[in-house]
Amino acid sequence: MPSQVISVHNLSKSYRLGTINRHTLADECAYWWHRVRGRDPRAHMGKVVRGGSATERRRDEAEDSGAQEFWALRDVSFDVKQGEVVGIIGRNGAGKSTLLKILSRITEPTSGEAFIDGRLSSLLEVGTGFHPELTGRENVFMNGAILGMKRSEILAKFDEIVEFAELSQFIDTPVKRYSSGMYVRLAFAVAAHLETDIMLIDEVLAVGDVAFQRKCLGKMKAVANAGRTVLFVSHSMLAIRNLCSRAILIDHGGLVMDAHTDKVIGKYLDRNLIEGSVASESQIASRVEGAIKKNEASYFKIIDIRLEDNQGVTKSVFDATQPVVVSVSFRCHQRVRDLRVVVAIADEDGVPVCGSQNMDDSKCAENFYTVEPGEYTAKCTFPANVFSNRKYFLNLDIGYPKKEHHFLRKILEFHVDFKGYNSSVQYGGNDWDWFIWPKLDWTFKKLQHEEL
Repeated sequence: MPSQVISVHNLSKSYRLGTINRHTLADECAYWWHRVRGRDPRAHMGKVVRGGSATERRRDEAEDSGAQEFWALRDVSFDVKQGEVVGIIGRNGAGKSTLLKILSRITEPTSGEAFIDGRLSSLLEVGTGFHPELTGRENVFMNGAILGMKRSEILAKFDEIVEFAELSQFIDTPVKRYSSGMYVRLAFAVAAHLETDIMLIDEVLAVGDVAFQRKCLGKMKAVANAGRTVLFVSHSMLAIRNLCSRAILIDHGGLVMDAHTDKVIGKYLDRNLIEGSVASESQIASRVEGAIKKNEASYFKIIDIRLEDNQGVTKSVFDATQPVVVSVSFRCHQRVRDLRVVVAIADEDGVPVCGSQNMDDSKCAENFYTVEPGEYTAKCTFPANVFSNRKYFLNLDIGYPKKEHHFLRKILEFHVDFKGYNSSVQYGGNDWDWFIWPKLDWTFKKLQHEEL
């Protein structure tokens, strides 16, 4: 069985907000010494060092200024085995980068422990560990030395690093003249090709171009297949899904979920999803995004959203042979000349798959509905035999151009049970995994001899 190469136990990191750091190196050394001796460093230093010490001043300033303690991480625990590729996801400020900085020994935890078994390389930000005055070549050797590599090991990989980074023309140029993309290419090439046991990759690949990002993902897959361990932080759910078999979700500094990638991504993307097939007025009000023109009263309000079949029955699971009806009820407070309602179906990452917009050629020149004050229900029907076998999400946009605009992202979820057409067996395999699979008109005939 693969051994554990990363073990994290109750890891926490706190920062004090609104303070000025005026403590000295001597204070930090004393703090560390009392901590390794098993004593409370703050209490001990408070007793020994009287009145006027930098440590006491810092604590007093924090109390006087009403500074708050911010926990970037709190009681995070997990283990990673050799050869695992683990994605770490969460929104901005969740604590992902703080976790990698602690594992990389850049910063110290407030409490808890993290054990690393093996040589570790990290790529946490553009140009990590690079000296701007040194050339690309010199930085490759310096980085390798920092990682504990022998010169012979670096020489053996040097040509591969330069070829991967596509920087042969600039390898003897000081890196201070590199663009951010060139920094990333060289930094990733060094981290990926030198023989470390563990790689920590933060959201730095977003700086590179699309072709290079694909190249990096391919290299990380090769690294994982070679038995090396990767911790990968990214906001790209597609990259996490393609690269990682396991993912960890962090939110507000705490570990929310540690499971198979698909389950964790689903939890992350759907954390605000309304369960069931109906969204009520209060639920909609808490989720709606939009804007009202300054100094004007609201024109309308969404009061109900439903998913129905063609019999008017609300449901969240549909057979592929059934139409999917989106019903939107709203209240107009004022006359609206051209009310525009857009219904869009999206995938798990929020990418639109298909959609429709209300139009009425017979009623107004703008081809949109004109409505008077009152309550209305608009229904959009997606016909049967369109959707494939997967999970879909409903986006909704109601607007009065240049006046008011309401937008709801992934407000409801529905599933479609698709078993294929004229067959009891669903078409399978990745090559057939389409978002929509409409039943279209086909012709199929044998050509006569004179038609050949």
